[in-house]
Amino acid sequence: MIDWLTLVPVLPLTGFLVLLVTQGRLGKLPVAIIGAGSVGLAALAALLAGLEFYAAGAEPRSVHLWTWMAAGTFRPEITLYLDGLSLVMTGVITGVGFLIHLYATGYMASEGGYSRFFAYMNLFVFAMLMLVLGDNLLVLFLGWEGVGLCSYLLIGFFHDDPANGYAARKAFVVTRVGDTFMAIGLFLLFRELGSLEIRTILTAAIETWPDGSTLCTAIALLLLGGAVGKSAQVPLQTWLPDAMAGPTPVSALIHAATMVTAGVYLIARMHDLFLLSPLAQTAVAVVGLVTLFISSFTALTQRDIKRVLAYSTMSQIGYMFLALGVGAWSAAIFHLVTHAFFKALLFLAAGSVILSLHHEQDMFRMGGLWKRLPIPFWSMVIGSAALAALPLTSGFYSKDLILLGALDVDGGAWFWGVAALAAFMTTLYTVRMMVLTFFGEVHTEPHDESGASMNVPLIVLAVLAVAGGWFGLAPVAEVLPDGGVDGAVHEGAMVWITALVPIAGLVVGYLVFVARRIDLDGLIDSGLGRAVARFWHGGWGFDTTYEVLVVRPFVMIAHANRSDAVDFVYRALAALARAAHHVVAATQTGRLRWYAANMAGGLVIALVIVMLIEGLS
Repeated sequence: MIDWLTLVPVLPLTGFLVLLVTQGRLGKLPVAIIGAGSVGLAALAALLAGLEFYAAGAEPRSVHLWTWMAAGTFRPEITLYLDGLSLVMTGVITGVGFLIHLYATGYMASEGGYSRFFAYMNLFVFAMLMLVLGDNLLVLFLGWEGVGLCSYLLIGFFHDDPANGYAARKAFVVTRVGDTFMAIGLFLLFRELGSLEIRTILTAAIETWPDGSTLCTAIALLLLGGAVGKSAQVPLQTWLPDAMAGPTPVSALIHAATMVTAGVYLIARMHDLFLLSPLAQTAVAVVGLVTLFISSFTALTQRDIKRVLAYSTMSQIGYMFLALGVGAWSAAIFHLVTHAFFKALLFLAAGSVILSLHHEQDMFRMGGLWKRLPIPFWSMVIGSAALAALPLTSGFYSKDLILLGALDVDGGAWFWGVAALAAFMTTLYTVRMMVLTFFGEVHTEPHDESGASMNVPLIVLAVLAVAGGWFGLAPVAEVLPDGGVDGAVHEGAMVWITALVPIAGLVVGYLVFVARRIDLDGLIDSGLGRAVARFWHGGWGFDTTYEVLVVRPFVMIAHANRSDAVDFVYRALAALARAAHHVVAATQTGRLRWYAANMAGGLVIALVIVMLIEGLS
């Protein structure tokens, strides 16, 4: 009998290995079939595994593959674990991933490195699947580092431009900071609880640590550090905007729909640790709130359409962190799913626009495209409506659950107020993006290169961006402590006020950017306005701060130590070895008498040493 769950990660891994071994010798059609087809088959296998899961009563199941290593009592197993949470994540990774791969077969057709691109993408899907299906934190960490590697490779895919290499290195280094925190947390978990098996850890933590345990809080905060790095949250969010240097399908798959949500998955999976530590859980909410607030204002000042969407991604993941922190666990995963639909749609539609304008990304050089690019235009309209959480879109249901859930905790009015302001700003910058891109005068005449491979994914994602939130998210009800989003019912005036926030943003956006009834030019052109705009545009000074406090001192130390004192030790050892070699080599004369004399002398010395030892004893 076929084990469909095992096939889910094996298929994209096989695609990667085939593309790796062939080393670019295959034509583009076979590469497209292997690259996109392997992920499509993985999506089908995930669907069949899900059907089996529900046919068996939705009972979690494990598939043991092999023992990774055995060192005393440390025996991490390579085991796949399927429950409602991992099923949802697997569906997003393979389903949305397949649509993005299909889109990329057309988008990347005119680029070099076609086979290399899909090899990296397949490897990423495999690593992400291992991250969410791993029954062991070490396996999860293997996938965690795997997606980081693929992110580095794909951000710097166009390696002829040094700026792309810089962006890739920046992403790699910044996320390593978070990964170091996470690794320390894993060491502490194993030391204290004797296991890295997720279910064993969660059970032992509840039995071992009281509520508010200092050690539990420290470990939860270390895991939060890892989540912050991978999910681009404050203070490790600076890498994500620069990651837009990668091809647009990469931005859609890795930096919007999947990898950056890994931190959300980690916290949701380890929820019992955070429930034991109110301080750590509050920290999760505060991190998300600060990130969504900062990012929503920063997006309003960007010129590059992909950077607008990047800051939007940071903001929306901030909403997920906020939901986790206030105990709306299922709402966080619900928003993760709906966000994957509408943000992938926005990135891919933006990619069609960029491709039609010969890779132009500056919105101020676009305009007047709504008639010329109808499918990308309507795709972005639908995606923008879901991003802004307008009623009846998928984003409306998930984001409203988060905002209303924030009201249920102490200080909830503050959480709700800041999040609602960010939701208002989200609608505002979304209107600005749409007006600059599709309306007004035409700056560059587009050439629509979209074929069926690019348009079909847009249509499917557009449907999901509208209808993806209509049915709730039942699979996580038995996994997360709040019992699922279907049971989250709120009443009262705040429900209506929350729903009206994005509509108010839409009205104000229309008055500012379309009708010009609200004139802000004087404020924007003032000294204060320009200073604030520069501050927002620069990401609220985080890059500048790190440049001053970390990068420049490090460069100065490296310059002062350019001869490298540590290398001196190794050079000295090498010199000593060479000198000893020359001394020994000098004895190799090739003369038989010399060798015989040395042997005799050595024998005499050995006899003398033996006699001395005997005499002393």
